[in-house]
Amino acid sequence: MEGLGALLLLLLSLCLLAFGLYCGYVRAVHAKYDHIPGPPRVSFLLGHLPTIWRMLKKNELVLNLFIQWAEEYGPIIRFNAFHRVSLMVLSPEGVKEFLMIPQYPKDRITYSKLCAIFGMRFLGNDLVTDLNHDHWYKQRRIMDPAFSRTYLIGLMETFNEKAEELMKKLEEKADGKTELDIMSMMSRVTLDVIAKVAFGLELNTLHDHQTPFPHAVSMVMKGMNEIRVPLVQYMPGKQKLIKEIQESVRLLRRVGKKCIEHRREAIQNEEEVPRDILTQILKGDAAQEKTGDDENILDNFVTFFVAGHETTSIQLSFTIMELGRQPEILERLHAEVDEVIGAKRNIDYEDLGRLEYLSQVLKESLRLYPPIPGTVRWTGKENVIESVRIPGNSSLFFSTYVMGRLEKFFKDPLTFNPDRFNKDAPKPYFTYFPFSLGPRSCIGQIFSQMEAKVVMAKLLQRFEFQLVPGQSFKILDTGTFRPKDGVVCILKPWIITKGSQK
Repeated sequence: MEGLGALLLLLLSLCLLAFGLYCGYVRAVHAKYDHIPGPPRVSFLLGHLPTIWRMLKKNELVLNLFIQWAEEYGPIIRFNAFHRVSLMVLSPEGVKEFLMIPQYPKDRITYSKLCAIFGMRFLGNDLVTDLNHDHWYKQRRIMDPAFSRTYLIGLMETFNEKAEELMKKLEEKADGKTELDIMSMMSRVTLDVIAKVAFGLELNTLHDHQTPFPHAVSMVMKGMNEIRVPLVQYMPGKQKLIKEIQESVRLLRRVGKKCIEHRREAIQNEEEVPRDILTQILKGDAAQEKTGDDENILDNFVTFFVAGHETTSIQLSFTIMELGRQPEILERLHAEVDEVIGAKRNIDYEDLGRLEYLSQVLKESLRLYPPIPGTVRWTGKENVIESVRIPGNSSLFFSTYVMGRLEKFFKDPLTFNPDRFNKDAPKPYFTYFPFSLGPRSCIGQIFSQMEAKVVMAKLLQRFEFQLVPGQSFKILDTGTFRPKDGVVCILKPWIITKGSQK
């Protein structure tokens, strides 16, 4: 017994020593960053986490707290959590420095979470998560031609086709009484578009969204939200959900593998193949003599499905939500669509450039409601931004959501005002970046905005819509930002042709 007591005493002493050393390490980290402004820590070890946890428990948007902190503490804000310190950089100078040049990589801790979900390879080493600049650059060079102006013009036929299918589904409900979840419909049409233009797949989710593949995409989106909770995989009540998410990832990659094999075989047999993203990837991959790297190709297959429809559907939903509250803006949009498009069903590429006010509306929607609220970088060297010394080896968070809602950058920021993006208005340099900025900006941003314009133009051409009362208009953070209540509308036909009156 004496020996056991001595062993327990030794273990306790070692634990206390380890805890003491850890506390000393935390204090040393604090000393490295305490010259940077920030709110007082709630706890020595937990830092600001208790404040964040309270907001999450109430389903409040944490970034709204950072807006308050920015107004109180300035453009560089310190955030403590145990031994980690993150800095939010809300400075145009800082955005230009850290996002516009490639020497600052994405933060490893943040983006490694997306490489795998619950032990299943998810985004792997794709365009989003790849931290090696040289390898990322090779991937980007292979895919860039598939997002060139010439290629994108060729997509107008598919944009029109799928948007017309959506209009026909909406016409069935446009009786002035039926309540319709707009976000669900937008998610379906954007998923159908990316499937066809990227991989030659006809998913037809507008007609049947309960088929396995769309359901799998929905489940992996839930998985991206679940992995933000520490140790969630060990919670007893989550086991069924986690297994379904794992199987959904397997299904996406299994379908992707079949697509790759069939397309590669068709290319080798010199058969006619679609000029889509998959063909471009495989031909570029073969040109670089990297054939066989199918896991990396699968990574990008999953990425385009997840990101390629999610962000556009969210933007469209938020835009419709705001237009339902802005009758004057909506009336001006109807007038522009009537003038540019009239009654024709096929929207041309040239028409998109003439829909100038619609472009402004979509940009203003992204300012207030960016689907992806920000990005994270890692700096290995010491910097000085806004006269604040930023230590080397720091994690830096940049938020277009926060900067877009600060009075110092946008006058009366909570007002939905598309004229901010009028061609004669001052440009919001390095304060507005819903698709990020610099070399790591989103490869699909032009694609996304073309698709959004086609869908919105047809919607405005055919329908007037009213928001169902009682919606909160709040933002839900599920990894991406989305309307909390889904945007529930009632539709009626918009009887108008070019040059006529309603």
